[in-house]
Amino acid sequence: MNDGRGPLLRIAGASKAFAGNPALSGVDFDVRPGEIHALVGSNGSGKSTLIKILAGIYSADSGTLEMNGAVHDLRGFTPAAAHAAALRFVHQERSTFGDLSVSDNLSLGRGYETGPMACIRGQAVRARTQAVLTRFNVDADPDAPLASLPQSAQTMVAIARALQDQPETGSGVLVLDEPTAPLPPDEADLLLRALRRYADSGQPIVFVSHRLEEILEVADRITVLRDGCRVAVSGKGELDHDGLVELIVGGSVTGNGHADVARRQADPVLRSRAARGGAVRDISLTVCRGEVVGLTGFVGSGCSAFLRLVFGAQQLEGGEIEIGDAPARFRSPRDGVRADVAYVPADRASHAVFAGESVKDNLTVASVSRYWNGFRLRHAEELADVRRDMERFSIQAPSASAPLLNLSGGNQQKVVVARWLRRRPRLILLDEPTQAVDVGARAHLWQAIRRACDDGAAALVASSDVEELAQVCDRVAIVRAGRIAHEVDGDDVTSEQLVELLHSAGPAS
Repeated sequence: MNDGRGPLLRIAGASKAFAGNPALSGVDFDVRPGEIHALVGSNGSGKSTLIKILAGIYSADSGTLEMNGAVHDLRGFTPAAAHAAALRFVHQERSTFGDLSVSDNLSLGRGYETGPMACIRGQAVRARTQAVLTRFNVDADPDAPLASLPQSAQTMVAIARALQDQPETGSGVLVLDEPTAPLPPDEADLLLRALRRYADSGQPIVFVSHRLEEILEVADRITVLRDGCRVAVSGKGELDHDGLVELIVGGSVTGNGHADVARRQADPVLRSRAARGGAVRDISLTVCRGEVVGLTGFVGSGCSAFLRLVFGAQQLEGGEIEIGDAPARFRSPRDGVRADVAYVPADRASHAVFAGESVKDNLTVASVSRYWNGFRLRHAEELADVRRDMERFSIQAPSASAPLLNLSGGNQQKVVVARWLRRRPRLILLDEPTQAVDVGARAHLWQAIRRACDDGAAALVASSDVEELAQVCDRVAIVRAGRIAHEVDGDDVTSEQLVELLHSAGPAS
């Protein structure tokens, strides 16, 4: 980072309100050449609003943007103006295409090299693609399908596409929205190292992530937003994890801690013996009432597959699974639900929510039968329960009838978890439950899950976030190649120990 130079990008007094409710209030923000500037805050802090104003998607109510010496009024800032100002974006919802080649993905938007009769000059396209890949240190074949690359490399291709037409490195600002959210830890580390290289070569980067450890590792400066206001700007090394959390949520967040061993009831809720099916090759595991047990491993290890196996979404091909004292050879998820098993999948958008429906309907869809009286639905009782659950699970929404898609990702996830917990399940299966969820929402989610376990449920959590597992789990099993390679509990459940075991050889090999 070059602190001797002034900001390349400066935003002053950015404000935006929706239906009279302020989302952003007089925010100042600047980015210097060659720095990674992290923008953090809980869902609803104004972070997404600021990025959309930068991209010209939202028109601000007030404020100015200065870029390379040119001043723009944010009240009329458009996507075309953002592009002309050399602002480049890689959004969380990727616009790359896995079935197309790397060359095709880099050519989309900018166009192909053509010859007579507008025929595409394949060799010229390939040569230009190779030059771009070399410039951004992306190890990929121009002709390879994008989907064949590791996820981190696919992200770097998206970054290269955004920056390929810069006249020189650092002449524009790159904005990355949750680039590591879908990546496992090893792939995220590769991407972070690439971003550091880009910044060291002069490229300014605005970096948005809910993974605070990444922020503290890679960011040169951190701007914290809360309730639409800028509350802090800190340099590297000025904040630790707890200090950053306090700034984000506006107070201290106490850890959930591990369950008191003396309070745990030695009452197995889940027993698996040599369970096999799909990516699961041989898993034996017991989870008791009151416990939160974690599973972690690299992509394809079998953690997620084991949850699906227990729930009935994946057929058991061998071994045994028991829920309580009864054998569980579920033929479908419906059998799992009937056995009082809850399942929160990793892909919330595709498999867990009804985005076009209301908060109320999403909350009650798994328990709506309790409100039927003959042929009459007791709407008043249903609505009263929903309002109580919205308060209990800290679900922030304008009303119970608000469309779920209007809620932040963290609040949508609270709705999904609350939907299952209101059924009082005895076993809760959670797959990457806090992926792309802010720290405040995470705290509420884990408090709700721990509360359910204190009331007699058991939870089994598959996650790639070892820091979080170390904070919330009583035991953690390392899964490799469909088998449990290691298991740690008590004081041994630390992020350092989990990382070491993840990368070590183990019995499963």
